[in-house]
Amino acid sequence: MSSSLPPPNTHGFRLDATDEITYDASPELGAMYKLSPFVWRTNERFELLLRVVNHHEDASRKVARIHYGTSLDGIHFALDDVPVIAPDPDPEAFDNGGCEDPSLATVDGVQYVYYTGWNERAKRGELLLASGGDLRHLVKRGIALASSAAARNPKEAEIVRAEDGSWRLFFEYAHDDRSKIGVARSSNVDGPWQVLPPLFEARHDVWDNYHLSTGPVVTSDADFPVMFYNGATRDAQWRIGWIVFDRAYTRVVARSLEPIVLPHLKRQTDDTDIAFAASAIDIDGEIHLYYSVADQYVVRAKIHRV
Repeated sequence: MSSSLPPPNTHGFRLDATDEITYDASPELGAMYKLSPFVWRTNERFELLLRVVNHHEDASRKVARIHYGTSLDGIHFALDDVPVIAPDPDPEAFDNGGCEDPSLATVDGVQYVYYTGWNERAKRGELLLASGGDLRHLVKRGIALASSAAARNPKEAEIVRAEDGSWRLFFEYAHDDRSKIGVARSSNVDGPWQVLPPLFEARHDVWDNYHLSTGPVVTSDADFPVMFYNGATRDAQWRIGWIVFDRAYTRVVARSLEPIVLPHLKRQTDDTDIAFAASAIDIDGEIHLYYSVADQYVVRAKIHRV
């Protein structure tokens, strides 16, 4: 089948079940906010990169770092006490104010972790890269995609391979007082990246009418790639929907009319109204979607194609 033609089936997805993620962690780590779960499966176990944030009344002193964890069932994870990516204390460092939103690609035994670095002094975000043969011994490589006038504060990376072997980097950026989704192309997993025109925009009078943010892409030999993306109203009520691309990532094939995931898990009345997708795994045709609720709880949803 040519990638320029839509597949013969009608695209659709159904949410079947949700489970809250739990942790083995030190008391200090266990008490922190947990969000942006990047989960993948290797050798019958699940692995995790997780954004962890300390509590503080001063928002500028809530500082994110990225921890690694493992699980046998994809629900209960044992977390390392020491972060694998931590802020650089240098006030001029790109990530002195926090390390956020990890995303992983593995090529020829090398782990490439894209993450958002926040510079508190400059109030600026950059999309950064760390790499290495071992997730517990990563080396920071600096800026992967810099903030610019056209794409300010890039973050929330999702990296995928197109059918021709080239790479696509999806990212959130700020423009016209909105969050938007950009896309870049490279022949290498670690760039350099050529920013391309966006593949889709916010829509009028629906659930994703103002803000958009990148979500995980699920690929399958039997179907076209689908991104479980994040969309919101002007007042940042974030929901998760889906959008299907052709295999070359040049156009949209289908898009959800309604969100598929809402922030079902809310423990406190003042929890923010946010469900935000971070990663997904296809296990024998069943999609396991990992997402954050209220920027502090992590949930796994089981989703089926219909």
